Amino acid sequence: YEERKGALYYIRYYLENQKDYLVVATTRPETLFGDSALMVNPNDERYRHLVGQKAILPLIHRTIPIIADAHVEMEFGTGCVKVTPGHDFNDYEVGKRHHLETIKIFDEKGILNAHCGEFENLERLEARDKVVEKLKENALLEKIEEHAHQVGHCYRCHNVVEPYVSKQWFVKPEIAQSSIEKIQQGLARFYPSNWINNYNAWMRELRPWCISRQLFWGHQIPVFTCENNHQFVSLDAPLSCPTCKSEKLEQDKDVLDTWFSSGLWAFSTLGWGQEKSDLFNENDLKDFYPNTTLITGFDILFFWVARMLFCSESLLGELPFKDIYLHALVRDEKGEKMSKSKGNVIDPLEMIEKYGADSLRFTLANLCATGRDIKLSTTHLENNKNFANKIFNAVSYLKLKQEAFKDRERLSEYQTPLGRYAKSRLNSVTKEARNALDNYRFNDATTLLYRFLWGEFCDWFIEFSKVENEAIDELGSVLKEALKLLHPFMPFISESLYHKLSNTELENTESIMVMPYPKDLAQDEKLEHEFEVIKDCIVSLRRLKIMLETPPIVLKEASVGLREAIENTERLQTYAQKLAKLEKVSVITLKPLKSVSDVGEFCQTYANLENLDLSPLVARLKKQLEKLEKEKLKLNLHNENFVKNAPKSVLEKAKESLKTLLEKESKIKQELDLLEQP
Repeated sequence: YEERKGALYYIRYYLENQKDYLVVATTRPETLFGDSALMVNPNDERYRHLVGQKAILPLIHRTIPIIADAHVEMEFGTGCVKVTPGHDFNDYEVGKRHHLETIKIFDEKGILNAHCGEFENLERLEARDKVVEKLKENALLEKIEEHAHQVGHCYRCHNVVEPYVSKQWFVKPEIAQSSIEKIQQGLARFYPSNWINNYNAWMRELRPWCISRQLFWGHQIPVFTCENNHQFVSLDAPLSCPTCKSEKLEQDKDVLDTWFSSGLWAFSTLGWGQEKSDLFNENDLKDFYPNTTLITGFDILFFWVARMLFCSESLLGELPFKDIYLHALVRDEKGEKMSKSKGNVIDPLEMIEKYGADSLRFTLANLCATGRDIKLSTTHLENNKNFANKIFNAVSYLKLKQEAFKDRERLSEYQTPLGRYAKSRLNSVTKEARNALDNYRFNDATTLLYRFLWGEFCDWFIEFSKVENEAIDELGSVLKEALKLLHPFMPFISESLYHKLSNTELENTESIMVMPYPKDLAQDEKLEHEFEVIKDCIVSLRRLKIMLETPPIVLKEASVGLREAIENTERLQTYAQKLAKLEKVSVITLKPLKSVSDVGEFCQTYANLENLDLSPLVARLKKQLEKLEKEKLKLNLHNENFVKNAPKSVLEKAKESLKTLLEKESKIKQELDLLEQP
């Protein structure tokens, strides 16, 4: 359906043998020839006295009854509507309730027939303007109003689709009842869980499903008719009619709806009904039905998923899946649907060529937050290509140190503090990633792995190993386990790097795919906390150096004050001196008298100023103050005319900028005060 700007045509229907008339609003005046009644709401006092009387159909003067039905919305149009059972879904249901005649006024090509009088042989949309002109000539058109409404279109040719009564094959809605009940019992679950509401809403409104299509391609309906009009179903090509033995048979020319054929997918692909065929293994159906998980887009929940559920359950007695994961749709970076006309289509083959299949796969999983569409951009792909390169470089570094690494289960108890810390962090990530995967939160799992592999392993474990070189063997083992976690999202690089670390080839050894999945083991929370403190101290010391080191000032010593004690301060000092590039780091309890500091989460770091020539640093800070003063003047807030006349948005932006500048100025002045103390 598409929203179109159309019109409401207000047409006069005169009452039989009277000068009075009713005005009816319609968007399709050409269908009036198929009207079987006029209809009002039984609670509408304006028309209650007319129920049971007759009206004259405009232009062709056929009489039709005036009926009452709660289906009518009193507020729409005039509150009186025409009923055309042959060409409107709702009117068809009304017609059945009130036993109205169903009149078809055009054929399958939309050409008007003899019911339409002088308009016979006109195409329905071509006839509209001519019918309107004729109504005007006969003073039967009250007015025309603009009206936006939803219009059904063919998704291929975009032609306007018309409801049309014809003989078709249908599936009764009753066959879905058992599957609906099993869903309510929790025998199948939706992810995200809110999709159960959409499923229930559709199932409550389930109607007979038309499964016959007038197309060239498809599964031809296996119904045969003999010359004596006996109709029967046959899976094979029959030789004669089972009722009268006639050999003159004709198969139904219609084909099955695509969604009906695909609705049988869960079991038809496993040889259902063809167990003895050479195409299938004898136990395929038994072994693989029901399956565990269906993953598909939410846009075909009703068309495919719901129908597959009830088709499968009605024929085999079991739901085909336990979990149904409905993923989002891929859109461009602005959230707009991709289309060639907009020029915003991202070709996956081009992206694979440029960024790699793993980067694309990881990006889609990472952006696939439950319930949200994927806003895909090349920036995301570039970032994840860099992520893959980062892991590759980590493996290359480890291979420089050692030729081959064992899997964790083959490695003896971890000996080094760094190895035990890395193993503990791996255990934590394994537990969280497993939980995310079990609940189909693929974006959470990929985010965890990204942070662990880049933010922890590459940024810290590798750095720490430059101090604790004996941990290399254990780090290689940890990385191999992490690659197993990464494998579902980056199968190619994880496979390649796993074998590189093992010093093996895929051609003659087992794939990472069949290796045991990492186990959720105990964590060493105490050791993890100690290393978090060490990392915090190193980061704080680096910030302190950036603040102070202005040539020729070189900071060689610093001290650390801890908010709470840790077991091994010597380890902290060793790591901090090496990775913060200092000659000496002391752990202290009292702040030095003349010092500058940086505050971290777990520590406060200090640089003693007594033996440093600070004049270059003081000069730099004063120059920064001068620059800030010029930037404040540029904002023009000292100018009364500007403040009085500037637009509110411009003024607010300037005030916000001033606030930021004043904060910077205050910080620099504090540093200067400290540096200039005697």
